[in-house]
Amino acid sequence: MDNKPPRHWRDQVVDLLYWRDIKTTGVVFGACLFLLLSLTVCSIVSVCSYVALTLLSVTIAFRIYKGILQAIQKSDEGHPFKAYLDQDVALSEDMVHKYSDLALERINVWIVELRRLFLVEDLVDSLKFAVGMWVLTYVGALFNGLTLIILALVGVFSCPVIYEKNQKQIDHYVQLVTGQVKDIVAKVQAKVPGLKRKAE
Repeated sequence: MDNKPPRHWRDQVVDLLYWRDIKTTGVVFGACLFLLLSLTVCSIVSVCSYVALTLLSVTIAFRIYKGILQAIQKSDEGHPFKAYLDQDVALSEDMVHKYSDLALERINVWIVELRRLFLVEDLVDSLKFAVGMWVLTYVGALFNGLTLIILALVGVFSCPVIYEKNQKQIDHYVQLVTGQVKDIVAKVQAKVPGLKRKAE
């Protein structure tokens, strides 16, 4: 008897992104990529309708097939999806409260941070934010939101594996770049009056 404790969802996500089970990751990645690519061609309403129709066609065909098979074999196996129909899929109040509280906490943190940036509590952070927004105007001119989501999906499923296989080299170059950026920021802060951070 296997008495292993149930794995946390974070561990399952990590396994998915690091391609621990190639078949499962391939199915999830392929399905998500296909869905996003479909959205570039059709509207979200059409894509959702086609996906629902496809799933429904498969389940109805399987249900009829199993019914015919049971009639021929004169077996009494019952409904082929009975195990899934008996599962409790309702969201518990505790789970809803837990995740809504987490979401509310994150939203409040973002609101406070945006207020701090827009009202220039720290000039350096506000300037960094402005530069980031300026870069995003160029990104937005080159790509639409859906293209960025597709690129993000590909990155999420490829970057962890690439990093795992080339960790030493990547860490080395990241340290070099980080050091250069810190030096440039320090030089700019030293030369431009008013850019020095307040002493903490």
